[in-house]
Amino acid sequence: MKRGRPVKSQIRQNVIEILNYLKKGYGYDIYQTYVQVFPKATMRSIYYHLKKGVSLGEFEIESVEKSKGRYSWGEVAEKVFYKLGPNAAPKGEERVRLLLEKKKS
Repeated sequence: MKRGRPVKSQIRQNVIEILNYLKKGYGYDIYQTYVQVFPKATMRSIYYHLKKGVSLGEFEIESVEKSKGRYSWGEVAEKVFYKLGPNAAPKGEERVRLLLEKKKS
């Protein structure tokens, strides 16, 4: 019997579905879409699964943007943009597509 956390995760699969339609997105944007469509998950959990997905090849880091401003943690915010990787297997979740089409119009 294997030990530790299982490699498959429903949260990570849901994030794959979101990125399948967004094509690219950063953590907070993905989180906002996630809580509108799927059962509530914490932002910390979404960031964990993005990082874990990068190590599994389900996501790739497309770019990192730094924006200056006055934030509670300092003067610079870093946005890491993700896209689907070669090991991602999107299933075509209809709820995500409908929500994103609704947001565009």
